[in-house]
Amino acid sequence: MRVLQLFLVLFLLPMAGHAKWFESSSDHFVVYADDREKNVRRFSQQLEQYHKALTILTQLSPFKPSPSNRVTVFVVKNKSQVKKLFGDGGRAVAGFYVPRASGSIAIVSRVKTNSISMNMLLHEYVHHFMISNSEIASPKWVTEGGAEFFSAAKFERDGSLTLGLPATHRFLGLSIGSKITVKELLDPQTFGSLSSRGLDSFYGRSWLLYHYLNFSKSRKGQLNEYQHQISLGQNSLAAGKAAFGDFGKLDRELRSYLKSRKLTGLSIRKEALTIGNVAVRQLREGEAKMMDVRMRSRRGVNPAGALELVVKARKIADRYPDDPSVQSALAEAEFIAGNDAAAIIASNLALAKDDKDVNAYVQKGYALFRQAREAKDKATAYKKAIAPFLALNKIENDHPLPLMYNHIRFVAQKKAPSRNAIEGLERALELAPFDRGLRFRVALQQIKDRRYDWAERNLSALAFDPHGGKLSVASQEVLKRLRGEKNVDPSELIKILKE
Repeated sequence: MRVLQLFLVLFLLPMAGHAKWFESSSDHFVVYADDREKNVRRFSQQLEQYHKALTILTQLSPFKPSPSNRVTVFVVKNKSQVKKLFGDGGRAVAGFYVPRASGSIAIVSRVKTNSISMNMLLHEYVHHFMISNSEIASPKWVTEGGAEFFSAAKFERDGSLTLGLPATHRFLGLSIGSKITVKELLDPQTFGSLSSRGLDSFYGRSWLLYHYLNFSKSRKGQLNEYQHQISLGQNSLAAGKAAFGDFGKLDRELRSYLKSRKLTGLSIRKEALTIGNVAVRQLREGEAKMMDVRMRSRRGVNPAGALELVVKARKIADRYPDDPSVQSALAEAEFIAGNDAAAIIASNLALAKDDKDVNAYVQKGYALFRQAREAKDKATAYKKAIAPFLALNKIENDHPLPLMYNHIRFVAQKKAPSRNAIEGLERALELAPFDRGLRFRVALQQIKDRRYDWAERNLSALAFDPHGGKLSVASQEVLKRLRGEKNVDPSELIKILKE
C-alpha cells in the first residue's frame, strides 16, 4: 500500500507543477493561460498565423495596434469557468468576446488546435478583424456567414493553414433546422424573429451562401457586387436582386451545393504565414493569484459580485503590496465596487512602482471622472480628472481612451467640445471601431454638427451590427429619417437614439 501511495504521489507531483499562469505577448494578441509554456506559445503563434491568413485572403492591410488595443485572450481550464464568467444566459456558451475601446477581451476554455473552442475564438476574431479594417457596413448574413467561413479553419501538421472548410458544426442546423430561403436570409427582419433552432439554421445557411459565392465559378464577383450595392445605400434585398438575380434559382443551386462532396477550402503555405516575435513570461506569484479578479473585472460584474470581488482583491493586495500589477488590479476592483478614493490610492501605489502601468492610469482617470460629476467646482475637478489620461497619452499615443475622455469632459460640463476634442473622438473610433458605445458617441456628435453624411456611415455600422440590440433598431430608424428628409432636426434624431 505504501509503495502504491508513493507511486501516486510521484506521479501527481509533475502535474501540479503545470498549473502556472503565463502571459504571451505578440503583435495582435495578449494571452493569459494557466498551461505549459510551450502550449501558450504555440497558441499565440497560431493566433498570429490566423491573423496573417486573414490579411492574405481579404487583401486588407491593417495597421499594427497599439499595445493596449490588442485582443486579450483569457484561457481558463474548462467550460464551467467560462459559463461562470459569462453569467446569466451562459449555459451553452463555450467562449465569448467583449469589444471595448478600453481593451477587447475573449474568454475561452482551454483551447486545443482545431477544436470547437478554437473555432469559436476564431469566429469572434473575424468580427473584430473585419470591423477594424473595413468601413463597409455589412448585413447580418454577411458578417455571420463570413465569420463562419473564415473560422472553419484547420492548422495542418506541416505548418500550413486551411480556411473556408465545410462548417460541419452547422450541418445539423442546415439539415434539420428551419429552411431559410435566400430572400429570408437577406431580409433584415428575419434575424430578429428566429427561434434558437432557427438561429442555428440562419448561421448555417449564411455560411452556405457565403461559401458558395466564394467558390462558384458562375457566381464569381457577385458577393463583391452585393457589397458594392450596399455601400451605395441599397437595402439588402434590392442589393441581392441586383447582384444575384433570381432568388429561387439561387436557392436551388444552394440545395445542390450542400449535397456536394467536393466542398473545399483555401490553403495557405507555412512560408506565407510569417509572424512577429512572441514573448512569453511566467506571471509573478501575486499576478497569478489576482488573475480571477482581473478576468471578472474585465468581464463585468453586478453590484453584489463587485462587493465580493473587491474583498478578494484586497486580501491578495495586502500580501503583495509592492507588485504594481496587483495594486492596479485592486484599483479596478475598487472602482467597480464604487470606491473611488480607494481606487485612486491603489492606482497611485501601482504608479509609484511602475510609472508605465496603463491600467493604473485608466482606473485613476475613471475614478476622478466619477468624482467630478458631484464636484462643486467642476472646471477644476475635470481638469484634475483628465490628467491621468493625458499622462497615458504620452506613454501610448494611440490609446483611444485619452482621446475619448478629452471629449467626454466637455460634454459632462455641458460645454461645446472643441474642434480638437471632436477630431480626437473620431480618431479614437479609428483606433477602436469595434466599440459600439464609442461609435454611438461619435454619431451623436456628428448629428449635432449636422454632418449627416458622416453620421450615416457610423449609424449604418450600428444598424447592421449582429449583436446591436435596441441600438441597432434605433439606428435603422434614424437612417430612414436621414435618407428620407433633407432638413431633419438633429434633436429629433438624438431623441430616437437615446430612447
